[in-house]
Amino acid sequence: MTNPPLTLYLAAPRGFCAGVDRAIKIVEMALSKWGAPVYVRHEIVHNRFVVDDLRAKGAVFVEELDDCPPDRPVIFSAHGVPKAVPAEAARREMVFVDATCPLVSKVHIEAARHAENGLQMIMIGHAGHPETIGTMGQLPEGEVLLVETVEDVANVSVRDPEKLAFVTQTTLSVDDTADIVAALQARFPAIAGPHKEDICYATTNRQEAVKAMAPRVDALLVVGAPNSSNSRRLVEVARKAGCSYAQLVQRATDIDWRALEGIGSVGVTAGASAPEVLIEEVIDAFRLRHEVTVETVTTAEEHVEFKVPRVLREPA
Repeated sequence: MTNPPLTLYLAAPRGFCAGVDRAIKIVEMALSKWGAPVYVRHEIVHNRFVVDDLRAKGAVFVEELDDCPPDRPVIFSAHGVPKAVPAEAARREMVFVDATCPLVSKVHIEAARHAENGLQMIMIGHAGHPETIGTMGQLPEGEVLLVETVEDVANVSVRDPEKLAFVTQTTLSVDDTADIVAALQARFPAIAGPHKEDICYATTNRQEAVKAMAPRVDALLVVGAPNSSNSRRLVEVARKAGCSYAQLVQRATDIDWRALEGIGSVGVTAGASAPEVLIEEVIDAFRLRHEVTVETVTTAEEHVEFKVPRVLREPA
């Protein structure tokens, strides 16, 4: 009996962004320069496959600086860290490398600039996410207020409504964030915003690809980790764009095949911290069960590349 036909629509762009690629290279170059073990504060990026691969090469992942020995290098994750963390590493005379995505660092610089101008900050983000913690930790406690929803905007208590600015987490839903920004501007007409949108190019591009694909497919799979903000947003975007079945899967083994019985088309994308090998794994799993035709849905081309820190380019 022949396998039923299926069209797989692959989103382009998908998967690794320049910030993730840079962060992984930083860990690999640190291992090459200083040898194992190299310590990494928090997951370097939110993907278990990537973390396990780096762990096998000699990276040790810890939650706090106190878990790192003082005589080994430590790397700060792509999500960014509060200002106090590198300050403490410097005080201990530790060798450290900051793998914060440059687009997250841009938000940190914006927040500091607004604070220097006497403005209190409002951050649009997800409570508890490492990037939110890192950005709010750039300024003294109380100087950055967090809002997650339009409803939060109505309840936030500010020091002076005439002296406010906002920044956002870089991995949010573009559409949801626009609604929150509109609510902020309606309540606080004087609020200052970023010179350029804080949501990063990769998040925006991946969401646009999903919007283009979602109405054309019976189901859509997002390859990514459950603690990856940008991956979870892709699932939400797909559902809002008209795809009734959109699911997050870490690996091909997570696919619910019973839920996909009888369908003729599936969209596949990946969050910005998911490697292409996991997409290929998903495609191979479908080929075992279907006669697969692959089509690519291209909505943007990306040519962004970030340099690694100079300390890693210098001889040991």
